[in-house]
Amino acid sequence: MKHTNRICVFAAALAAAITLSSAQAADIKLRIATGHPPGVVYAGLMKDYFQPELKKRVEAKTKHKIHWVEGYSGSIVKVTETLEGVQNGVVDIGGFCFCFEASKLPLHAFQVMLPFGTMDPTVSLGIAQDVYKAVPYLTEVFEKKFNQKLLARIADGGYNLGTSFEWNKVSDLKGIKIAGAGLNLNWLKYAGVTPVQGSLPEAYTGMQTKVYEGWIMFPSAWVNLKLYEPGPHYTLIGFGSITWHGLTINKDTWNRLPADVRPILLEVARDYEERTGTNNKERYQKDIEKLKGGLAKVKEIDPKVRLEWAQSLKDWPQSHANELKKQGLPVVKVLNIALDAAEKRGHRWPVRYVVK
Repeated sequence: MKHTNRICVFAAALAAAITLSSAQAADIKLRIATGHPPGVVYAGLMKDYFQPELKKRVEAKTKHKIHWVEGYSGSIVKVTETLEGVQNGVVDIGGFCFCFEASKLPLHAFQVMLPFGTMDPTVSLGIAQDVYKAVPYLTEVFEKKFNQKLLARIADGGYNLGTSFEWNKVSDLKGIKIAGAGLNLNWLKYAGVTPVQGSLPEAYTGMQTKVYEGWIMFPSAWVNLKLYEPGPHYTLIGFGSITWHGLTINKDTWNRLPADVRPILLEVARDYEERTGTNNKERYQKDIEKLKGGLAKVKEIDPKVRLEWAQSLKDWPQSHANELKKQGLPVVKVLNIALDAAEKRGHRWPVRYVVK
């Protein structure tokens, strides 16, 4: 009986392999998901660019058909579940923030460890690409530990601070609850602000019910998720654009794909990666203008206040690096490559971090 079952399983696997062979047309169903809503730029690009573009190119260049099963806004996996969802095959392709995987991917939020970096998402992405190229571990860990393949790195728009009240100096924020995600909570903690872990799907409610009174957030979310309603003040402080999301595919799904589909998938993923930079860059000023157009009170912070905030964080990168060194991670190499790569692209740090 057991022998018969093994034969049946093998036969089914063989049939699946034949169905997905390059030689004949295959119907390929892919489940794609993220815990974030499409109003968040990278999730919107997954839905409006990555999905239709992959379908179009595959169906134009091969005999195969792509069919999508969508799971946005946490309908299949929440923001904290996407890495595991892809790992376990609950979804085939997932987009997520490394900020929610601090224990499993502690080094992948390296740009967050260097606050007040570039506000240009295309530069942020270029810095990340340099670091990933120099440190293969950042890419390989997905396959070696989490049964998935990294398809694309994802840049965010530049982070500022949206609040329910006006503020002018760092001391105005002392003891006030402000939301962030993962490591950027340290930007608040070291400045004397009370950090609260949050996530965008519940950001509006959290602001409205005063679980917290502000968010470290890029302007696109402030516009698209209508956070300007509970948070009518948006202060341009320039924490930096961070590349700390990723798009991954389950390794078993990847291995089952027809050979002529895989290079097309990688090609579309590369284009998607670049668009997360260019799209966020293009949208940044447009979203600021929308906010200025009556949605919120937008204010540029005094450069002295920005410098004061940066100085309060000057020892944090080394302190956090010391913790990651204990785990045997190449954090010193990663952070110094990122620091140098930013400067080579013209960025001037308000405080030049030293990590050794």
